[in-house]
Amino acid sequence: MKTIVVAAAVIERDGAFLVTRRPQGVHLEGYWEFPGGKCEPGESYGACLIRELREELGVDVVVGAEMHATVHAYPDRQVELHFLQCELCGD
Repeated sequence: MKTIVVAAAVIERDGAFLVTRRPQGVHLEGYWEFPGGKCEPGESYGACLIRELREELGVDVVVGAEMHATVHAYPDRQVELHFLQCELCGD
């Protein structure tokens, strides 16, 4: 089974969390998630988040510590998820 490594940014400000909605045509479309994405081979989780958040949301982040990691098996793939505490730079 193929394993996909994903980094997710946990961004909290004033008691609210930044979440995004998965677009149509992708796995689990319509579900809410922490922003982030697939890590490239050899890419650190932090570098992945910096790249993905710039690409997807046009924002920069300061990446902090890993908060949690888990693995979930779907019928066609396994996803290794790494949740990292992040802080937005600016608004």
